[in-house]
Amino acid sequence: MRFLLVALCFLIAAPSFAHQLKASVTTVLFNKRTNNIELMHRFYLHDTEHAVEHLFAGNADIISNKKDQQRFAEYIESHVALKTLAGVPLKLRKVGAQIDGKFFWVYQEAPIPQGIEGIRMSHGALRELWPAQVNMVNVEGKGKVKTLHFTQDDTWLEARFEPLPKKEKDSD
Repeated sequence: MRFLLVALCFLIAAPSFAHQLKASVTTVLFNKRTNNIELMHRFYLHDTEHAVEHLFAGNADIISNKKDQQRFAEYIESHVALKTLAGVPLKLRKVGAQIDGKFFWVYQEAPIPQGIEGIRMSHGALRELWPAQVNMVNVEGKGKVKTLHFTQDDTWLEARFEPLPKKEKDSD
């Protein structure tokens, strides 16, 4: 009986916990076809609604106001940066933003530098608003997927790529 009571308490409390964890997911894709590094940032629309209330004065409306959507995308873009492992900044271009279901997406890209062996990344979006904000980044298209977690005081994290295996010489 005690177990059922505890379980019932968790079920009742669950909706109040639903919006306490602030999180985003970013994919950094090394696209060989386009020769670009493509960044796709995904934020919960619910979180973006709360964020624009804090970030922009007045009655911001991210759902129906394209200007507020653009302002939020620019805010995200200003809090994300990439560098090579040697510290050379990679210039990210704006691609766009959109609402898709319960998510707000922001897209960026940069050319893939020759001989890149890894990246250093900064992703501080929404972390000044919510210290518990977690920005998870999956780096794909350069060997095994690498995952970076930006939490607490993290400013720059890096992903190193495994060297490509050397091709064996053909025997005649």
